[in-house]
Amino acid sequence: MSTPQTSTFTQSDQEPQESRNDSRQPPGLRVIFFTEMWERFSYYGMRSLLVLYLINSLSYTRENALALYGIYTGLVYLTPIYGGAIADKYLGKRRALLIGAMLMVLGHFCMAFDSLLYVALGLLIVGNGFFKPNTSSLVGDLYGPGEESKRAGGYSIFYMGINLGAFLAPLVAGTLGEKVGWHYGFACAGVGMTLGVMQLLLGQAKLGRAGLKEHQNPVDFSDVKLLLTWVGALVAFVCAVIYGFEFFSPWLDQLSKTQKLILELIGLGGVLTYLLNSKSNSADTLSATHSDSNGPMSASDWARVISVFIVMLFVIVFWTGFEQAGGTLTLFADKNTDREVFGFLIPASSFQAINPALIVLLAPLFSMGWTKLDSSKYALSDVGKQSLGMIVLGLGFVVMSYAQSLSDTVGRVGPQWLFMVYAIHTLGELMLSPIGLAMVSRVAPAKLSALLMGVWLLSSAIAGYMAGALEAILKNSDFSLYPFLATISISAGVILFIISPFLTRMMNSGNKK
Repeated sequence: MSTPQTSTFTQSDQEPQESRNDSRQPPGLRVIFFTEMWERFSYYGMRSLLVLYLINSLSYTRENALALYGIYTGLVYLTPIYGGAIADKYLGKRRALLIGAMLMVLGHFCMAFDSLLYVALGLLIVGNGFFKPNTSSLVGDLYGPGEESKRAGGYSIFYMGINLGAFLAPLVAGTLGEKVGWHYGFACAGVGMTLGVMQLLLGQAKLGRAGLKEHQNPVDFSDVKLLLTWVGALVAFVCAVIYGFEFFSPWLDQLSKTQKLILELIGLGGVLTYLLNSKSNSADTLSATHSDSNGPMSASDWARVISVFIVMLFVIVFWTGFEQAGGTLTLFADKNTDREVFGFLIPASSFQAINPALIVLLAPLFSMGWTKLDSSKYALSDVGKQSLGMIVLGLGFVVMSYAQSLSDTVGRVGPQWLFMVYAIHTLGELMLSPIGLAMVSRVAPAKLSALLMGVWLLSSAIAGYMAGALEAILKNSDFSLYPFLATISISAGVILFIISPFLTRMMNSGNKK
């Protein structure tokens, strides 16, 4: 690790301080905005093509392609827990996210070789684990005490960068992949990630001390050895896991379902044990003022923790349905949708751009709408809002069920059906996702704030896996995928709405109001 020294990237701490004297956002926010935009471009470019590539190029069965997609998306939400902890304890955020970015660049370019598919996915998963949590928390480092309104505005701008990258990716990388060649699409995603790395390095001077530990200077050429050592070690780790799994796969195939379940539970227990014993020293650890962070857990603390876990179980249902976007909904676009409009064949991956485009358009309206509703007699609790999001998601699958039935009868159907489904699901997301994150940060006891946010993200990891496996699970049952998702989403939403007053009282336990 580099020692403090003067470098071409060094900047005094005055610029961030000066930005606090007015309402302007820190100049470093622009750097992080475009870095995250390019990273999300690379991620969603990969996501938009993965299932289509597996089936149409590598001749995967539908079931196996969806299963691999589920494993990939699940692990993408799991590894940030480790990447964030390693950054806090050893590397610092800025170096950790650069290591993650370098791994992701390697992963995208490895996708150009069919034989390196699993290695590529492993590099992307581990790289995302180092990159994603540290980029998000880097935004918080730009602000000091008393700048909460600017901080909220900064995260809103950052969120727009995420969705701008997510919008462009299917249109650019997806179109290249489907119309020119799969590897061109993956390479395009790799170029996007490379641009993100360059954006961060060239813009370091605007970041001040954000993302640096006390003894660190901005990243310079003296860090090359450190960065390459970590990247090399992590590449070796990924290869060892991938090829080690192939070596032991004959033995694993002989295990019963019960034995595999036991191994999975042991693995999950190891993750939770790691989380419980890791203490983040990050300056931007989510704040909560419900209890003394050094004292024992009180009854009200436990009530809030239990309430978050209960809501998390319902949220798993939501994300299991929502993550069909990169799997079965994309396959529906490819196989069941008439995509020719005025002589132009719309790439199947392009439908994934509908969601981020609508988020950019509708998020400000939802923010104003919730503010107005919260000040009226019809105000809903955080749990109540999330329950409505689940019901709305289920309504989207009601439409999807009809579209699938129509396609089974007449063949390919018009693109308006998928547009309606994506639009309805976006409304559900806006009711659930930002509300849930704010709820966890508000409710969590101080001593468990980082842990509970990590556990909350675990719900997305479980849901990502379930999203890919659900169709195979239902294969031999009396349920079809979309009617099942409609039924379970609406039912879960109704149940959550009914118990929302009880959960809200648990979350407010100990508040003197």
